[in-house]
Amino acid sequence: MFKVNVGSVDRALRIIVGLVLFALVFVGPKTPWGLIGVIPLVTGLLRSCPLYSMFGITTCKAP
Repeated sequence: MFKVNVGSVDRALRIIVGLVLFALVFVGPKTPWGLIGVIPLVTGLLRSCPLYSMFGITTCKAP
């Protein structure tokens, strides 16, 4: 469905950063800016980044 262009280290970092930012909605300053964390979280879970696709970047190891 989506072209996989996010490698394992990149994926782990995206998920961690996404969860931390999303947690700001519930704890901490409780601002809606924490919803920005949904973007790295979703791209990490799907292993596909639209910006990477636009610029032809991939962090996956070549087969």
